Amino acid sequence: MLRFLGITAGILVQILFAVTSYYNYVFLQGSPPRLGHWALAWDAFLAVQFAVVHSLLLWPGVRRKLGRFISPAFYGLFFCTAACLTLLFTMSQWQVGDWAIWQLAGWPRVAMQTLYLTCWGTLFYSLCCSGFGYHTGWLPWWYWVRQKPIPRRPFEPRGAFSLIRHPGYMSFLGLVWFTPDMTSDRALLVGIWTIYIFCGSYLKDLRMIHYLGNTYREYRARVPGYVRVVRSRERETSSRLTLTGTLGSTVAVRNQVACQSASHAMVDSR
Repeated sequence: MLRFLGITAGILVQILFAVTSYYNYVFLQGSPPRLGHWALAWDAFLAVQFAVVHSLLLWPGVRRKLGRFISPAFYGLFFCTAACLTLLFTMSQWQVGDWAIWQLAGWPRVAMQTLYLTCWGTLFYSLCCSGFGYHTGWLPWWYWVRQKPIPRRPFEPRGAFSLIRHPGYMSFLGLVWFTPDMTSDRALLVGIWTIYIFCGSYLKDLRMIHYLGNTYREYRARVPGYVRVVRSRERETSSRLTLTGTLGSTVAVRNQVACQSASHAMVDSR
């Protein structure tokens, strides 16, 4: 009986993930302003509660304590369920603002929607590169269904992860920002979830160091978190090299002139 319930739970969680993903796609598209709808404090609570629960359940200390009651084969399903339910709660109770910062039309609207769809594609790609089955809890559960031991999750950065550490967070950041209807409530969501994304990526680095130690420290030192950081560092390094080369050339010229002056002075003294 327990095995039947475990198999049923795994299937239902995957269905829940699919349904939540669809509604999240619709929700993040944005919507025009609605007269008479505005609840700043309530929307802020909805945005924060998802971020807190999502990050809290991933923290090693919390996971270790909950692991006393939840099998490793089912913790991924538990986490996926909690994330989906808090996100569905946010989307179902969200109050749309009654004024807009911008409302795009024509080709700018099409361009913004294209960027939005592109971010969904890069997000799915990132999840696949990092192990889609781990994010939904499917893979550990599937080992349990086949009555096989759960292997240690490998750390093999590939694809976009060989260029930046957080392509998934970066894609989600685009999903939040790229909306043709930036209503007042959406601006609030953008602000809170942008902070959450950067804090979440930092906490992820700490988690990975906790689990992998020096392996991830070396990866973190070699691979930047976001593309913007890479570009700024490259410009900073290039400017430093240019400045060093210029100073070196100047010093060399001054030394050469000084040597020539000393030589002339010795000749004159003779």
